[in-house]
Amino acid sequence: MTADTPTTADIALIQRIIPHRYPFLLVDRVRDIVPFQSAVGIKNVTMNEPHFQGHFPGAPIMPGVTIVEAMAQTAAVMIGVSADLADKNLLVYFMGIDGCKFRRKVVPGDIVEMHLTTLRGKPGGKVWKFGGQAFVEGDLAAEAEFTAMMDLGAAQGAA
Repeated sequence: MTADTPTTADIALIQRIIPHRYPFLLVDRVRDIVPFQSAVGIKNVTMNEPHFQGHFPGAPIMPGVTIVEAMAQTAAVMIGVSADLADKNLLVYFMGIDGCKFRRKVVPGDIVEMHLTTLRGKPGGKVWKFGGQAFVEGDLAAEAEFTAMMDLGAAQGAA
């Protein structure tokens, strides 16, 4: 982290930090990054996403697991920006999800704001715990705490 550490990440920077790509890249922008502490991810939900073909025909609803994944991707981008991990082949693995609750449907046309906070972890550490809340138009849509492992070694060794 330096004085030049960005407080936002556009899609180009996001793709330089995390390996996810269509159809599984679930965050479009990250803003309000406070290094190693918090960030807000933005997901623009569109009918063009492949899961809406089967979840559910005639009544499309974003699957809850993809909302949690979008929160996790936001957390990974926050750590990646904070630790200057662009182009470093970061891989992130879920280790656990706790207290997950879904409060509101997320449908095409919604803009999901994912508010992430670090609960445990330190710069240079591999294991992190985050608290996340996903909002649509100010209404809580989902919440969860999750633990993830950030790994540079496996990605670099696989190259």
